Amino acid sequence: MQKKTIYTTRFTAAETLCNLFQSRSSVKILFDSNVEKYNLPSRDRNLAMNLIYGVLRQRQFLDRILQKLSKTPLHKLHPFVHQTLAVGLYQIFFLERIPHSAAVNEAVNSCKAKGIPKRLHGFVNGILRETIRQKEHKNLTENALTEKNGQPVYNHPHWLVNRWINHFGRQEAARICNENSKEPLLVLRINTTLISTADFYRQLDQQEIAHHPGIYCPDSVVLPHSHGSIGSIPGFEEGFFQVQDEAAQLATLLLTPFKNGGKYLDGCAGLGGKTNHILQLGLEHDLIIHAVEPKQRQLQKLLENQRRLFPGRHLFVHEENLQDFARNNTIQFDGILIDAPCSGTGVTGRHPDIRWNREEQDLLQYRARQLDLLKQGAKLLKPEGLLVYTTCSLEPEENQDVIHTFLSTHSDFTLTNCAEQLPEAAHQLVKNNLFCPHPSATIDGFFGARMRRK
Repeated sequence: MQKKTIYTTRFTAAETLCNLFQSRSSVKILFDSNVEKYNLPSRDRNLAMNLIYGVLRQRQFLDRILQKLSKTPLHKLHPFVHQTLAVGLYQIFFLERIPHSAAVNEAVNSCKAKGIPKRLHGFVNGILRETIRQKEHKNLTENALTEKNGQPVYNHPHWLVNRWINHFGRQEAARICNENSKEPLLVLRINTTLISTADFYRQLDQQEIAHHPGIYCPDSVVLPHSHGSIGSIPGFEEGFFQVQDEAAQLATLLLTPFKNGGKYLDGCAGLGGKTNHILQLGLEHDLIIHAVEPKQRQLQKLLENQRRLFPGRHLFVHEENLQDFARNNTIQFDGILIDAPCSGTGVTGRHPDIRWNREEQDLLQYRARQLDLLKQGAKLLKPEGLLVYTTCSLEPEENQDVIHTFLSTHSDFTLTNCAEQLPEAAHQLVKNNLFCPHPSATIDGFFGARMRRK
């Protein structure tokens, strides 16, 4: 009887990385597909995702190690062998709890499961064992921290690093890249309509879950050592919190102050983090809230969270894009949030596949779409209404340039100061009236502009 092939955590990680570099698709979608395809047990999924994200955050460093030790050029390596080695190297350099021997053996077993020629099993084994031997001398690590041209290894595409150096200076660009190479901290927004901050902290204390307040937002809490299932955090089923970075929490505040009984629209709702934050902030103002989202999967997730967080609260949802909604509706809104689809270069620490999936020419395509979304939003806004534009990008083409172009063609709008609606601690994140934090420990790179119709 033929022995059944077992597809392990490391195999799934290497296969997902291969799929990613071949398709430029979302790593989350590829991973979920492979988990189902290879029947990966739920207990192994966190480690597999940790390996995938770790390799993506350290990709160039790991490739430099391979360049030092392999006589075969990287572009000639079998793609699966390349990614299997990257997964093994990541464990050796960054995961202290995994024995080096396990990293080597699992890499070889992954090659066997994939049907890689036997001669390459020895190649994989030899590279990883030589890495372990040389790692102790530290010369290998130090040499791998610089490119062949002597420049530092930033673990980001060269085109993106060069842009950031031009826009922010070499020191800040290096800091952003370094921040993006760390595993981000888990940040929650406490649902203060159901539980007080003090009571939520007490629940965390009872479970001995380390926590501390966020830096900028009064309803935020950081769980620095939590990396497992969100559902295991006390209060999830009861709706006591939602996962949301501090930048996204601050972005929703740009819609304030709310008008009592006013109508508000989230024009690009996505998974609904900001939509549900509007529900939370607007509870005492008796707001009428609409959300537009064309993708059924994301809209379903939005509604699941809304029912968990705000049972009994009504939300008008529209499964269509903003252009169709603007064409088919005569509703006029007091405030509209356009959280526009973008390159996502501000959240490449949280979503490291983004940095390898984007190309510089993508920025102008996003810009055209973003301008159109702002124009559609403007059609739906009342006189003296607020139009808030946000992205999770650091690129001027998608941010400042979009706002300047919109204002130059819409003389009935004026830019207001974002700082006036944000907590004092967040005023440092506002420049030239625009909300534009760079990535740091508890906040993503973001952009926000607040415009009022005259």
